[in-house]
Amino acid sequence: MGEIKKLETAKLMKKVMADHFYEIDAACKSGDPKVAWCTSVGPAELLRAMGFVVYFPENHAAILGASRAANDCIPAANAIGYSPEICSYLTADIGAYLKGFTPLAKIYDGIESIPKPDVLVYNTNQCRDVKDWFEWYSREWQVPCYGIESFVNVGEVTKDHVDSIAGQMKQLAAKITAATGNRLDEDKLKETVRLSRRCSDLWREVLEMAAHIPSPLTFFDGTIHMGPAVVMRGTQVAVDYYETLLKELQSWVDQGIAAVEGERHRIYWEGMPIWGKLRENAKLFLDLKTCVVASTYCNSWVFSAFDPDDPWNSMARAYTELFIVRDDDYKEEYYKRMLEIFKFDGIIFHDAKTCPNNSNCRYGLPQRFSQETGIPFITIDGDLNDLRCYSEEQAITKIEAFIEQLDG
Repeated sequence: MGEIKKLETAKLMKKVMADHFYEIDAACKSGDPKVAWCTSVGPAELLRAMGFVVYFPENHAAILGASRAANDCIPAANAIGYSPEICSYLTADIGAYLKGFTPLAKIYDGIESIPKPDVLVYNTNQCRDVKDWFEWYSREWQVPCYGIESFVNVGEVTKDHVDSIAGQMKQLAAKITAATGNRLDEDKLKETVRLSRRCSDLWREVLEMAAHIPSPLTFFDGTIHMGPAVVMRGTQVAVDYYETLLKELQSWVDQGIAAVEGERHRIYWEGMPIWGKLRENAKLFLDLKTCVVASTYCNSWVFSAFDPDDPWNSMARAYTELFIVRDDDYKEEYYKRMLEIFKFDGIIFHDAKTCPNNSNCRYGLPQRFSQETGIPFITIDGDLNDLRCYSEEQAITKIEAFIEQLDG
């Protein structure tokens, strides 16, 4: 049986993520700079340009999932009224807080708790759950919470969409200034948007290295290496990180090094990762000599619309072009573009029990795509964080049978 290959850049990832959490912890303890919480596809550029250090609770929730602490925490949130059916990022994170627990304390010496924010800022472009999540902490800590109410089921992104979101962002900046005293630096906003765009372009290049046959990268690698694109976009650190990672991946391609030795099949993963089973799933596909080459999830942090010369409108467009808020016609065309780039021969749809917004298998989309392209698919039931929703045995049986079908 093969061993999972690790990129050398993974060591740099550990340092970069540690620096990120220590910077926030230091700011929280000293009170300077102020701390803003932001949703993972929220207006981080705006917050950085207003002088905040930025913390992303979804990243914390994913760590709870990956470290398998989520299942111990979720019931605490259920007990105060949060349904087991809603986002298990929310329930794991709030549950961990109620239990006085954070995995950060185990990973990083000296960090004792998640950082108390000076302001919480959400964007509902993912779902309403992020708003409920942030508003809970706003009540708990008596700190202001503001957000952007986004569009859903968007076909073409129009000027009306962009004008609305850009207007909300400007109002958001004014509210934050009134509440915290932090003012927007327009030059810094342009610079932050420039760095975010560069980070996005590099991250896209990293992901598209998997178009090579054999691929030097798997979806499971992507879920780890996306860290800086999520929590550090808008910084030089993220740009430097992806330049380093890209060079290493190029050297793997030049040497013909495959992430999956003897790659026989190439699969597209549609939906959320199953955080608590990343390693097991990576190993399963490795043993089946199958590379999960791409995913919609990792691509969610590619923001090609960012333009430093037009920061407000380009941020509004970038955060409205997200796959998650688009209609099914757009999504089907998107899969076709991915098929052209990555040449996959099957799709796995993950139906995540507590994440309907990021489960795209509930309204006939897989069947329509398969009929049009001839690409076969399977659906596996699971969840991002709540492993009670995931039958590992059933998923393995389904996946092994699917690969056998592709062999045929």
